[in-house]
Amino acid sequence: MIGTPEDGERGGSTLVARIRAMLDGLRQAERRVAELVVEHPHDVASAPIAQVAAHAGVSEPTVIRFCRTMGYEGFQQFKLELTRSLAAGVPFVFEGVRPDETTADLTAKVIDRSIATLVQVRNHLNPNQLDQAIGYLAAASRIEFYGHGASGMVAMDAQHKFFRLGIPTVAYTDAHVHGMSASILPADAVVVAISHTGRSAELLDSADLARDAGARVIAITAAGSPLAEHADLTLFADVREDTDVYTPMTSRMAHLAIVDVLSVGVALRRGPELLSKLERTKGRLREKRLAR
Repeated sequence: MIGTPEDGERGGSTLVARIRAMLDGLRQAERRVAELVVEHPHDVASAPIAQVAAHAGVSEPTVIRFCRTMGYEGFQQFKLELTRSLAAGVPFVFEGVRPDETTADLTAKVIDRSIATLVQVRNHLNPNQLDQAIGYLAAASRIEFYGHGASGMVAMDAQHKFFRLGIPTVAYTDAHVHGMSASILPADAVVVAISHTGRSAELLDSADLARDAGARVIAITAAGSPLAEHADLTLFADVREDTDVYTPMTSRMAHLAIVDVLSVGVALRRGPELLSKLERTKGRLREKRLAR
């Protein structure tokens, strides 16, 4: 029976936090299901679909549509992921650094926050969406990475990883340049747009231009952000960021980790021929290093 409200985020569930962030963008009926999940995550994880539909005041097909909106094939897959997220989530105790912080405490807080961030990203990334993104990238004739500021650094790191996979690849951090490039992309190209907030107007414009040209757009951003609405596929990186003292760190780490997953997945997808090319590249690099 679905009972008293409980805070799913307090239980360490990043899936619940993602659903909460997406509430405003959901259709009215699906939002009722989402609100039920946010208020009673453990009960929903153990309830049959008929009971969930009844308590949300919607039909069973609406529950299934909500699950598919969240990126799952159906209710059972969503429940499995919700259960896993509730069980495996790491409670995130946010502790900001203070001006009088000792070096030891500063080190512990920064590294602990980084560890928690990576575990959160691991727990809520959707395998189906990752697999689809890897498929898009592996088949692309060209890959372009767009990002500004700290996300621009992630875009350049992604370009450094992907160009070695034998795919024409470029990173653009200037809004004028990626806007021009997006408008002339071939239809079999893929754009990866990276943004923690997903609210950069220039990035949204370039995503739209790329889609108008026929290219696919993969967004790495927060759930419920405008960028997620302008992409063909979104990989969610929902992390808490503290920009009061330093430039964004946790979101950058989350984005870098997702890029690493994508690059390894594409390398495996492209098969043994790519592995032999990578070995030749490594051999060339070894020639440039000093002997031990």
